[in-house]
Amino acid sequence: MKPKVARKINSLNHQFYQTFAKDFSDTRGRLQPGVLRVVERLEPGLSILDLGCGNGELARQLDKNNFSGSYLGTDFSSELLQRAAQKISKDKSINFIKLDLTNLDWEKILPPEKFDLIFCFAALHHIPGQALRLSVCKNIHHYLRDSGKVTFSNWQFLKSERLKKRILPWDSAGLTPDDVDDGDYLLDWRRGGLGTRYVHHFTPAELDQLAEESGFRIINSFDSDGKEGNLSLYQVWESL
Repeated sequence: MKPKVARKINSLNHQFYQTFAKDFSDTRGRLQPGVLRVVERLEPGLSILDLGCGNGELARQLDKNNFSGSYLGTDFSSELLQRAAQKISKDKSINFIKLDLTNLDWEKILPPEKFDLIFCFAALHHIPGQALRLSVCKNIHHYLRDSGKVTFSNWQFLKSERLKKRILPWDSAGLTPDDVDDGDYLLDWRRGGLGTRYVHHFTPAELDQLAEESGFRIINSFDSDGKEGNLSLYQVWESL
């Protein structure tokens, strides 16, 4: 994917979350089963970086569980971050900061310390282009402690006949199939108006390659979410 195409797709996703932040947040009033599975197994006292925290449901669950570690949630949507901050009690160990994952100068925004756990739930699949996704994963590696773990979830929407019906042609975004990569899709949004989002559908082989090239190995994978329990692919990575 050419950089100018990636920038156009990024702009499309930014516009979506700016326009539909409230409607999107209203559909995210609970954690997905796969995320709950991860949260319920957390050890106390860990430092967590949550990339793409959205409206803060994960932080709210940690607050509810009286989690004793520290948590920093990031998102590029100011409105979603505002909603996230409103959900938790005044606790200095739970904080939020605005960060666009595709702006790779994270060091200008994030604190210098590294983290025990990094979460990237339903965020990596919104980043266009293999090169940009690799750079994001290398940034993640930089912020992970040597003994730390990264947990990703990536949408497997092609397993849903209902969601496959929501795939849009690329010309609806002024692009052609030749502009994008295999596994790239546009999906429509129908709550509070009509919207469009970019999503990449990962294969396990793609994730294997991405992990290796960014300095990780995959130590666990499982399916979860949705009616059939297979709408998201979760993976845990650790540094090589």
